[in-house]
Amino acid sequence: MISPCILVCSIDTKTGYCFGCGRTGGEIAGWLDYSDEERRAVMAALPARMETVERKPRRETRRRQMARERG
Repeated sequence: MISPCILVCSIDTKTGYCFGCGRTGGEIAGWLDYSDEERRAVMAALPARMETVERKPRRETRRRQMARERG
């Protein structure tokens, strides 16, 4: 079974698409139940979707935050 998942599973709240693969939460949840035709249709839409996803900034670690605060 094909899957666009790259194990970066987090949904962009603005677009509703996963930052890693571009699918919606519903598509991710139902992926195993989709027919091959349905999967191909979603896969065809993913490149355009990924253009609309805002990349999340890297999360600042506690250690880096403390170093920044110290100056």
